[in-house]
Amino acid sequence: MALVLTLMVMVLITAMVTEFAYGVYTGTNNLNNWYDSQRLSVLANSGIAIASGIISERAGRGNYTYPGFVDMEIESPSKDFDARMNLRILDENSKFNINTIVYPNGAINEGAYNTFRKLLSYLSVDSSVAYYVADWIDSDAEERMAGSEKGAKNARLYSVDELMLIKGIDKNVYEKLSPYITVYGDGLININSAEKPVLASLSEKMTDELAQRIIDYRKAAPFEDISQLQKVAGFNLEIYGPLSAGITVKGKYFHVTASADLGGVKRVVEAVIGTGEEIKYWREF
Repeated sequence: MALVLTLMVMVLITAMVTEFAYGVYTGTNNLNNWYDSQRLSVLANSGIAIASGIISERAGRGNYTYPGFVDMEIESPSKDFDARMNLRILDENSKFNINTIVYPNGAINEGAYNTFRKLLSYLSVDSSVAYYVADWIDSDAEERMAGSEKGAKNARLYSVDELMLIKGIDKNVYEKLSPYITVYGDGLININSAEKPVLASLSEKMTDELAQRIIDYRKAAPFEDISQLQKVAGFNLEIYGPLSAGITVKGKYFHVTASADLGGVKRVVEAVIGTGEEIKYWREF
C-alpha cells in the first residue's frame, strides 16, 4: 500500500509539474505573440505612412495615374526586427462609385444608374439589384420594387461592405461586385486603371472589344489626357462625346493595404488616402 500511495503521489506531482510547465510555456508564448503583434502593428502603420508619401509624390509628378496599382514587398524593414512588410496601393478611380447613381437631391442619375445596371449584367448579376441599391441610397420611401425600401438606409454608403446589408446582395453577389465598386472620389473613371468590366459599362455603345482596345492602348502609352481616347480604334466622336464627362486619366483616392508578418503572427492596416494625404477610411486587424 505504501508503494502504491508513493507511486500515486509521484504521478500527481508529475502531472502538476507538467501542467505548470505547459502553462508557463503557453503564457510566455502568448506574451511573445502579443509583443510581436504590437511591433507588427507599428510596422504596418508605418507602411501606411510610406504609401501616403508615394501617393503624394506621384500625384505631383505627373498628370496621369498608370498603372492602377502598386505592389511592394519589403524584407527586414526594421534593423532589430526580422519581419516582412507588404504594401498594395490601388486606385479607387479605377472603380465605379456606387453613390453616384443617386444625386444629392434624391433624384436618379440616369447615366450612372445605367452604367451600374450594365456592370451588373456584365458580371452576370440580376439587374434588379440596382433597384434595391437605389432605394437604399435615396432619401424617399417610394419603392422601385416590392419590399425594396424595407430596412433601407436612405443615405449614401459609407463603405463597400454596406452592400452586404442590401436586399438582393448575398455573399456571392458581393464577391462579384466589390472589386469594381467604390464609395470614394468624384465618380470619374480612370481609363488608365479601370479593369475591363468597368470600362465595358461606361456607356451603351461600349463593347467588350472596345474596352480591350483601351487596355491594349494604355499598355503601350498611358493616356495623358482624356481626348487621347479618340486615338483608339473605334472611338469616334459619337462614342467619345458622351463618355468624356465621366472619365479621367488620374486617380484622386487610393486604397492602401499594409501587412506585416513574422512567424505566423500578422497585422494588417487598410486605409483610403487622397492625393493630399487626407485619410478617408481606416481599419486595422
